[in-house]
Amino acid sequence: MKEGFRQAMAWLHTWTGLIFGWLLFAIFLTGTLSYFKEEITHWTKPEIQGHPLDPATSLGLAQRYLQANAGHASTWFIRLPSEREAALGVTWRDPNGGGRRGFTNKDLDAQTGAEVQTRDSRGGEFFYRFHFQLQMPHPWGRWLSTFCAFIMLLGLVTGIITHKKIFKEFFTFRPGKGQRSWLDGHNAIGVLVLPFHLMISYSSLVIFMYMVMPAGILASYGDSDRYFNDLFGRDESVAASAQAAPLVPLGELYAKVQAHVPGARLGFIQVQNPGDANARVSFSWSAPDSVAYQRSASWTFDGVSGELLNQGATESVAMQTSFTFVGLHMGNFAGPWLRWLYFVFGVAGTAVIGTGLVMWLGKRQLKHAKSAQMPGELRLVEVLNIASMSGLMLAVAAFFWANRLFPVGLQGRADWEIDSFLWVWALSLLHALLRPGRRAWAEQLALGALAFALLPLLNALTTGKGLDHSLVSGDWVMAGFDLTALATGLFLAWAAGKMLRAPKPAAKRAPRAGTVVEAS
Repeated sequence: MKEGFRQAMAWLHTWTGLIFGWLLFAIFLTGTLSYFKEEITHWTKPEIQGHPLDPATSLGLAQRYLQANAGHASTWFIRLPSEREAALGVTWRDPNGGGRRGFTNKDLDAQTGAEVQTRDSRGGEFFYRFHFQLQMPHPWGRWLSTFCAFIMLLGLVTGIITHKKIFKEFFTFRPGKGQRSWLDGHNAIGVLVLPFHLMISYSSLVIFMYMVMPAGILASYGDSDRYFNDLFGRDESVAASAQAAPLVPLGELYAKVQAHVPGARLGFIQVQNPGDANARVSFSWSAPDSVAYQRSASWTFDGVSGELLNQGATESVAMQTSFTFVGLHMGNFAGPWLRWLYFVFGVAGTAVIGTGLVMWLGKRQLKHAKSAQMPGELRLVEVLNIASMSGLMLAVAAFFWANRLFPVGLQGRADWEIDSFLWVWALSLLHALLRPGRRAWAEQLALGALAFALLPLLNALTTGKGLDHSLVSGDWVMAGFDLTALATGLFLAWAAGKMLRAPKPAAKRAPRAGTVVEAS
């Protein structure tokens, strides 16, 4: 390497950042939205009313509903309401098919047990799944997102090596200086949230370790199912005996768990073979109870006698370490303020990727500023920059508009919402291709500003749960979503205004001695 080690790292940082930057921007943005997955789902299903939490009563209501409507099912799943999820969720595996992949899902009112006719929507689950599956068939999306996580980690390490004065430059910001300002912003944001981004990138690889390094799993277990059963302490499935027997009241079993661990917050209940002599009932912890997943915080009972059969095995140090990384990545343990900090750091990570893409293009555009036409490869990067950033913001807004505008009873409604997201994103690419660069930026940002700023009004007109209602009733989830949408609209309007102004020519400066120049 004639250029030296740091120059080679600069080249690697630049080109891996460009090639994967567009996809990383989408992964980071949707991952950031996923920190408020439950809150987004609440907004997309306004029919669900919140009530004071009463787990024992909710369990009784869920059992009564399932016995009346899913007595033939082989397995029941119950999701208890929480501070972030108002609905009492029930799911059952239908032996005759139906629903998605043979499962039927229903939302119940946590106070009455009545089925709530909610609009079909993936809500925050869509952004969560897109974050690591990219709306691709299994397992290709997971493979691609995991590789992008490796590229992100590589970009962080090479960025640290490349910028030897990175911490000094953190305190330097020169506004109105064109490329210099973009670089200052890129460095400052990158340093500010560097530990968070290192954790997020590395923990992504830990989460999908079974895909990235499967040799040990295959050698020891033969297949991943047996590995996961051992890892999470899952009980082996028990076959039905074909002898009818009444199911013990689930509220009684809940009380037994509370006797073992007073104050334990339980999130999920699984019932195998309900109404059969071989019925089994399993209780699992609620995710916010700790940073790391705890397989020991699960209890399995005989569904007829109510006898405690098994409690989850304790975790080894290695497992606890791995689960801690996963928990830190997911952020389920975080309270409201810490969750907002996660969100801000996620936005910062998205900004680091975006500013890097803008800098790469801006530097090369300066070389062709006096040319009548931009080279085709630079024009391609410009189009992809616009569509991957402002176009993606438009697509997110389109998802929420579709949630409010499509008829509640529309067949396949959830898929129509996702299609709206994808179609608007594709149209933004076409628009960027047909319009000059700065005009395309400004028009898409302005349209995105309008779409986000009007979301609170649209919500009020279509559901009657506008800001006036949610603030008075104390529905801070609905109010928080509307206020965040309004703030996003104002930010995009500011960005559109900046794009509409003519850019100031940046003064050329000779690089100082010892400075690593960005690789071309």
